[in-house]
Amino acid sequence: MDWLHWIAFAVFIVVFVLGMSMFGIWLERRGVARLQMRPGPNRAGPLGLLQPVADAVKILLKEDIVPERGDRLLHTLAPIVAFVPALMVFAVVPFWRGEGAGLVPDMNIGLVYLVAISSISIVGAFTAGWASNNKYSLMGAMRSMAQMVSYEVPLVLSLVGVALAAGSLSLVRIVEAQSVPFILLQPLGFLVYFLAALAELNRTPFDLLEAESEIVAGYHTEYSGMKFVMFYLGEYTHTLAAAAIGATLFLGGWKGPLLPPFLWFLIKVFALFVVIFWIRGTLPRLRVDQLMAFAWKFLLPLALVNIFLVAVEMSTQSLRTLWVMVAVNIVAGVLAVYLFSRLGRVRGGRVAV
Repeated sequence: MDWLHWIAFAVFIVVFVLGMSMFGIWLERRGVARLQMRPGPNRAGPLGLLQPVADAVKILLKEDIVPERGDRLLHTLAPIVAFVPALMVFAVVPFWRGEGAGLVPDMNIGLVYLVAISSISIVGAFTAGWASNNKYSLMGAMRSMAQMVSYEVPLVLSLVGVALAAGSLSLVRIVEAQSVPFILLQPLGFLVYFLAALAELNRTPFDLLEAESEIVAGYHTEYSGMKFVMFYLGEYTHTLAAAAIGATLFLGGWKGPLLPPFLWFLIKVFALFVVIFWIRGTLPRLRVDQLMAFAWKFLLPLALVNIFLVAVEMSTQSLRTLWVMVAVNIVAGVLAVYLFSRLGRVRGGRVAV
């Protein structure tokens, strides 16, 4: 019966991810419209709920165009490589308590799997720009390599503190270890993870990979029809995956009083989902030099400080008391953010060295 469980859970993951992504598209358009004091989609169905469906039908009917001198095979493979890893992330995410909580129950290297799978989408973005034979697409691809690889470093380092505190790489064990959510125990780690994830997702204010005012649409300038849909939907699927990982590692996963575990997990994922959309409607886009300086001069040192704090606390018996760790890490996190923000502040239009 194991294969029936796998098939059922795989279907559940696909339906859940695609359904939440479609809902996220509608929610973001409505939410950002309210933040910017303008009408959002309101004609297709009540409250514009059918607008994502109408958009999908319209885009799917568009002609699939491949540049004459582009690489047809790579042009076709790129959106698949960019989209599929987001679905594969959910194979190890525990949705609720128990043995059947994930497609692959309690993988003992689940954290390593997440890091490995989530980095594959970089290849899809670069391949799309290269295969398009377009200077704007290629520039977007080059930006994608520089940005996504740079922010991958602090993102991975932010997860090291979680592994140290939990004493395991299993996502189930990490959730079980959170008698207090790690967002309180490691606020600095969560901050680094969240900001680095925004850059990995190409979300505002880090959306330079497809900056319309500079390079048309970045690495997917030459894409249309179903291939463009996969890039567009992949962005929201990756956003949902990042929210699910954040909820699992820092917000206690399925844990919570009164409500069923699965419902608690959904609430936490949805909360992070909404915050990511909220940021898009409130912050301006960074410049390229600010973007790279922010990764190497701000997030990377903060990630190292977080690892050092957690390592010292876990090796010192007097500091391993839970609420002592919470108090020390919150104070140290605030001081570290203030110090490195002062060192890397912008002076006269340039980032200070």
